[in-house]
Amino acid sequence: MSEESGGESTLTVVLAGGVNLAIAVLKLIAGIITGSGAMLSEAAHSVADTITEVLLLTALKRSDRPADRVHPFGYGKERYFWSLLAAVSIFASGAMFALYEGFSTVFGEETEQTDPIVGYIVLAIAFALESVSWFQAVRQVRRDAAASGQKVSVYLRMIDDPAPKTVLFEDSAALVGLLLAFAGIGLHQLTGSHVWDGAASIAIGILLALVAYVLGRTNRGLLIGRQADPRLVRGVRDHLRNAPEIEAVVDLQTMLMGTDQVLVCARVDFDDALGAGDVERACVRMAAELTQTFGDVTEVFIEPVPRTDAELRAAVLARYGDIAERWAKDQ
Repeated sequence: MSEESGGESTLTVVLAGGVNLAIAVLKLIAGIITGSGAMLSEAAHSVADTITEVLLLTALKRSDRPADRVHPFGYGKERYFWSLLAAVSIFASGAMFALYEGFSTVFGEETEQTDPIVGYIVLAIAFALESVSWFQAVRQVRRDAAASGQKVSVYLRMIDDPAPKTVLFEDSAALVGLLLAFAGIGLHQLTGSHVWDGAASIAIGILLALVAYVLGRTNRGLLIGRQADPRLVRGVRDHLRNAPEIEAVVDLQTMLMGTDQVLVCARVDFDDALGAGDVERACVRMAAELTQTFGDVTEVFIEPVPRTDAELRAAVLARYGDIAERWAKDQ
């Protein structure tokens, strides 16, 4: 990851963490004063978001450590581990408490709402503060999407840095949660029924559970080892295929090893007229060309293989299906 991008992610996370901590204190005080279950659920929501930012900051710092003997490919994937824990935190600390508070309010004893005006004021302040963090997350995502030449929706689906996506999703959920809490307190005040307050808490809990699921699924895929951006894969394949020493690219595997860190493993059929020394020099040259041409490529392994090997061909077809057939026809 570039230094500029890394600094932007850190700014986004630190800003979100500071905002969430301040909002959590305000919501907790307002929840105690008003007796609103929805407000207490929002306080738990902000506490969960604060914990999330601490985990994301840990992810940013620890994943930047250089490779060593124990981890020869570096610590890039540690970012995905801590980001996965952040998703778990949103569910465990936020969603579960909100659901518990909501069902307790709906099915528990009738509670009288006091000083709802305090709740409205705190929600308005929280919405303003949360908007600052949300706009920063939106700004980073839009800028990064434009830099990669992708639509925001595509960029969020293909993103290899979970920090801005996590902040964007949790801040968006926070803004929606504030509106739900406002509706719960308002309807409680208008109708005198605490059911609305509890229903708002349940809705907040469901919202947080959905956000946690989406973020958890994203980080699970990154931890398992996802393929690099298809545009990069095509570029690497074309670069290798155009090398004068190579007759065919038999197999090409890529994996994200961290943010802006891609591992490339290529099996290629070299010209049979080349000697062993020629093949060795070609491998070294092409590895250097790939890392220079594609900034995200950090490790390259090139293996000479015969394109006629039936077992290897079957493995490639099983993995890529029709795509492998089209690749073969293009060569």
